[in-house]
Amino acid sequence: MRSKNSSRSDGRYSRRARAIAVVAAMGTLGVVATTVLEPAKATTPRPLALKWGECPTDAPAPQQCATLEMPLDYRDPEGRTIKVEVSRIPAAKPEKRKGVLMLNGGGPGPSLDVPTAMGSLLPADVRDSYDLVAFDPRGIGYSTPMNCGRDADELVRDEQMEVLSFPSGDGSIDGNVAYAKRMAKQCADNSGNLLPHLTTANVARDMDRIRRALGERTVSYYGISWGTYLGSLYRELFPKTVDRMVIDSSVDPNERGYDDFRTFSVAMEDRWPDLARFAVAHKDTVRLGGTEREVRQNYLALAAKLDREPVSLPGTKAPINGNLVRFFTWQLAYNDTSMIATKESPVPQLAQLWQAAADVAADKATDADRTFLEGLTKDLIARGTLPGVPQDNLLSAGWAISCGDKAWPRDVETYARNTAVDRAKFPLTAGAPANIAPCAAWAVKPISPEPKVKPLGKRNVLILQNRRDPATPLSTARGMRRAMGSDAVLVDVDAGGHGVLTHPEPNACAVDALDAFFTSGELPAGDKSCK
Repeated sequence: MRSKNSSRSDGRYSRRARAIAVVAAMGTLGVVATTVLEPAKATTPRPLALKWGECPTDAPAPQQCATLEMPLDYRDPEGRTIKVEVSRIPAAKPEKRKGVLMLNGGGPGPSLDVPTAMGSLLPADVRDSYDLVAFDPRGIGYSTPMNCGRDADELVRDEQMEVLSFPSGDGSIDGNVAYAKRMAKQCADNSGNLLPHLTTANVARDMDRIRRALGERTVSYYGISWGTYLGSLYRELFPKTVDRMVIDSSVDPNERGYDDFRTFSVAMEDRWPDLARFAVAHKDTVRLGGTEREVRQNYLALAAKLDREPVSLPGTKAPINGNLVRFFTWQLAYNDTSMIATKESPVPQLAQLWQAAADVAADKATDADRTFLEGLTKDLIARGTLPGVPQDNLLSAGWAISCGDKAWPRDVETYARNTAVDRAKFPLTAGAPANIAPCAAWAVKPISPEPKVKPLGKRNVLILQNRRDPATPLSTARGMRRAMGSDAVLVDVDAGGHGVLTHPEPNACAVDALDAFFTSGELPAGDKSCK
């Protein structure tokens, strides 16, 4: 699972910034793996049809939505079905239409409103030339949703063990072990026979049924974060249906499951220099020091103090401790909007977080500090909630897909040992990415091995990657590039944050490469770096 930025889209930012926040919220949970199924029985495919109408999200026109039935189990295509909700915005200039551009906002999370959100992010030539199509993946959002039967109180209690499994302030993982076992059991008890079939590979199979329902021989694709893995599997399973593919902020398809999670520690270390420079530039507000070295030392000391002496504030839905500061620092590192002052909010969010944490630790919390921290902890729960969808759906489904893709180690000692090692080696994330998670106790084993991403002999993939990404580091994008071989070109950007296209000031060099590829089929001659 790949967590996303918690920035609010409450009107304080520009249209572009609000769109960035929407796409970010789509991917609150992450990246994982997949399954290879036995060949399906030879049957006559059911006719597929999409009846377009209003969206359950109340997205404005011109976005439309439709519901499509999918086999729950692709080994039994005539058996039980589930529903997948699909959305589209027709090409802005029908006379220039090239086809369908399928979109995924990451996660795994809801992507139904990505066509609307991407409207201000994609180049005009692309919006003019393609129908933008997206969908909520199976088990998520307005597609047949799963849940683990947890209420709001449980979500608040468990918030620091959801996206990353932070150990206790003293390094103990006992609480995480208990949580992993409890959640695995609750998910098994509440989600029935959905669980074995919630996999990235099955989401890719759903994508192809959507393509068929649209009446398209081929589709193009843009996906971010977990969406890069989804796209790579779709291309592997249905190579003849992919025209042009752009994947942004890539995972390594050969580092799946638990190994994938551990890359978060390296990613945050890659991103830290940007945060430290920000703190120095705002030293009078942040108050962590006047040099990058001082900022790191004082930040780690602040988190350690709050580990030892956590503080509870009225109205705040979680204790203010070291893990809360680490978690939201990592979340706000996803996008540079958290480091940008606006007329409505002259103090950037990251500065507010560090300032508030320092004030709380010194027993000097102001009303502004309390309001800010209360808002952050409320947002953590609220952004995973959709009207008419189980409250715990987003976080629960993210784990379900991760666990369904690839089996995690079952031995608690493995997690205890690796957490201690990474806690010392990567103090910014305090061992959380190496810690135990519900997949260690998951009741359902993956159905079969994952598909292998490999070169297919068709040069039609553009990989975009920021060099200092706190979720998918440059090393994992290079892993995707190695897996695809000469089929792909990697364009890396001298920037931080998760998502090249969703950066508040997208790199023109990278965006031009995307634009040229989607509109004229031109890829760079080879891998390149954009300054």
